Amino acid sequence: MGYAATVHEHLDRLERHNSEAVERAVGALTTAIAKDGLIVTAGAGHSLAAVAETFYRAGGLSCVRPLYHPDLLPMHGAKSSTDAERRTGLAAEVLAADPLGPNDVLIVFSTSGVNPYPVELARAGRAAGLPVIGVTSGPASSAAPKRSGTTLAAESSIVLDTLVPPGDAAHPAGAAVTAPLSSLATMFVWNLLLVSLHARAERDGVDLPLWRSANTEGGDQANKDLLAHYGKRVPRLA
Repeated sequence: MGYAATVHEHLDRLERHNSEAVERAVGALTTAIAKDGLIVTAGAGHSLAAVAETFYRAGGLSCVRPLYHPDLLPMHGAKSSTDAERRTGLAAEVLAADPLGPNDVLIVFSTSGVNPYPVELARAGRAAGLPVIGVTSGPASSAAPKRSGTTLAAESSIVLDTLVPPGDAAHPAGAAVTAPLSSLATMFVWNLLLVSLHARAERDGVDLPLWRSANTEGGDQANKDLLAHYGKRVPRLA
């Protein structure tokens, strides 16, 4: 099987596997948007690529607030980023500087879902009484060392399983050593949420706060009101 076929098969299986969980997640997102809450997204390492996908993206939700700490980004230090997500207490530090609101939803991306940072974020979100959506991989998590004594999936209200295999590589089929799958799978999950959210909003007659591309005619003007509305609560929009 070629690489493209492997990816297509995986994403198709992922969509079928998560159909019920996607509907539950969309319900939580719809409620948050209706209450003018924020969709707070978080991750570490390469899962920050998924966080970037959720934020200030044409066609994406403008009510997204990314949680971020520079120590978690591999480009600020590869080895140190791994150390950071394994550091107990970093989640509390990040949330102290950027606290969750009462009508927010927290989405945590982590393929392995075993390191302290994503696990402690999810636990804090649940303790605050918020819906916590964990985007993680059951197979990868099961095979990984439990550095927190538990997993992101166990601490989440709703789990979206990317089904990424342990080790992440997807090619060649049967003896995979390259072509990591987690970024494609995670971003596909996010877009499944957007598609389902759009369908529900159309059904219920709700206007979703969606960004327009700044590189299209009228894009800047269309985004102006959204920037004014969310700018004070999402400092990274500045």
